Amino acid sequence: MRYKNFERYLPEIKSGSLPDFWDKEKSDEFYEPSDELAAAVNTALALGMPLLLTGEPGTGKSRLAHHLAKYFELGKPIEFVSQTTSTKKDLFYNYRALEHFHYTQINHKEVEPSFVEDKFIDYQALGLAIILASDKKSPKRSIVLIDEIDKAPRDFPNDLLVSLEKLEFDVPEIGGNNNTRSCPKRLSPIIIITSNSEKNLPDAFLRRVVYHHITFPKQPKLLKILQGKKLINFDQAELDELLNHFLHLRENIVLTKKPATAELIAWAALLSKTNFPAMKINTPEKLERKDRLFLTSSYGVLAKNKEDLDKMISQAEKNG
Repeated sequence: MRYKNFERYLPEIKSGSLPDFWDKEKSDEFYEPSDELAAAVNTALALGMPLLLTGEPGTGKSRLAHHLAKYFELGKPIEFVSQTTSTKKDLFYNYRALEHFHYTQINHKEVEPSFVEDKFIDYQALGLAIILASDKKSPKRSIVLIDEIDKAPRDFPNDLLVSLEKLEFDVPEIGGNNNTRSCPKRLSPIIIITSNSEKNLPDAFLRRVVYHHITFPKQPKLLKILQGKKLINFDQAELDELLNHFLHLRENIVLTKKPATAELIAWAALLSKTNFPAMKINTPEKLERKDRLFLTSSYGVLAKNKEDLDKMISQAEKNG
């Protein structure tokens, strides 16, 4: 399923102001969104709303921003990782106050606002996207990834939406009368927001985003994902054996944190790189001792704590 062109939804915008689509085959990093996820992207683009993604860690929430950035040839996405101390200002810029203070103490002279902006202001996240879009010589649209918003303070999501509606912000630290930065609506950033659902988000925020939950893929989709990875050189029969083993570990053992797609890809790439005999992975009695030891050590890629790792190793030893 292809994403629909922005201009289908925004016909009043002048041609060339928004990027055209291109085939995902042009991307050097294979990413296979589900039809449901592609539909959610199209909905967010049609409405000009942020897309909020939830799902298990490792299911590709953050990777979607990189995929779309390549798909639309917008360069790398601008990333902002939410922290428990994140504030509204952090969405736009960082002011290096101590450096500014030291400079003033040493030089004892007034400086132009443009000098303060160049030397002591670092634009980031939405701020950088707005600056790039308002550049007079070569305005550029951006994709902004706001990762793990559920880790931010309670009022942070609502502050984010207010900022998106205005598409402008003030930088009072630079002084002068021209310290407001704004963005033309036709180049407003595409916003991808992720959450691991560690805490509930405000209702006001949820009403103003497009929401999609990325479910863990079924085996045929997992096979297609692995086949698209350049570092994995197993044939389909070998990949089927790996997937059966992986899904057995994931579904038949009570784990604190189930391994997701990212762990599967890393694990399969490791086994491929070391020429592991994949056809024997589900008949461990046929494996040589060194291969059995390597297999259990490879579970460290899949497990995220000692308890889960012990359970995986115990299951492997029981089967062997």
